[in-house]
Amino acid sequence: MSDSNTTNAWTTAITEAVPNYVRVRGYDIAELMGNVSFGQAVYLILRGELPSQAVGKLMEAMLVASIDHGATPPSALAARTVASTGAALSASVAAGISSINEFHGGAIEKCARQLAMIVKRCHDSNESLDLATKVVLEEIKASGQRMSGFGHRIHTNDPRTKRLFDLADQAGVNGAHIKAATQVEQAFEAAGKSLPINVDGAMGAILADLGFDPSMMNGLFMIARVPGLVAHVHEEKTRQKPMRRIDPINHSYDGPAARSVADKI
Repeated sequence: MSDSNTTNAWTTAITEAVPNYVRVRGYDIAELMGNVSFGQAVYLILRGELPSQAVGKLMEAMLVASIDHGATPPSALAARTVASTGAALSASVAAGISSINEFHGGAIEKCARQLAMIVKRCHDSNESLDLATKVVLEEIKASGQRMSGFGHRIHTNDPRTKRLFDLADQAGVNGAHIKAATQVEQAFEAAGKSLPINVDGAMGAILADLGFDPSMMNGLFMIARVPGLVAHVHEEKTRQKPMRRIDPINHSYDGPAARSVADKI
């Protein structure tokens, strides 16, 4: 650690940048480059320590899972609408990011907090996970809220969920929040409701078991979604007429047909 300057107005423990040298959380950035994955680097800068390769792979999978979800989410619509006015890439992407809030992207954080309620009750009251889940779900319902991270407006079986849980298991991440999420899904099924865990719920449970502060989780979604927003803005500017009327639903996909990653690796 470099000598602190007592005349500085404030300090940061994230990155040290001095002439010809940059250290992220103490690690030489040149050494990180090419040696750690982007998922590991994101974990490092947010948590302060380098994770294992398996956890880094899990982090990367979550980022890939949320990279884009078509042209209809509010962030894509906002970015495209602003781009259609001739705005700069930065302004258009910022508009998309600004639309990520409680009801778009926020389910990751909210689900993590609700799962934490179940975990806490189970621990504090010495109740079974099954009973604690039922009680908390009733409390959430009585408060006029919904359990976040379950069900989806498009998918009846979110294709990203199982993959994330498989990678979490491979990384040795299978703690109380993931168990609580599985119990919630079973409780809904027992009540005759088809509300499987979606990608937001999976991410909320996994990030909670990794020890992330829930207030940071919405940021993970933002980090993941930026490349998708850049692609949407570029496509809007290069394929569409300026100031067009953007219908939030009436669109079609005309990209590549289904193909496999296995063909490229």
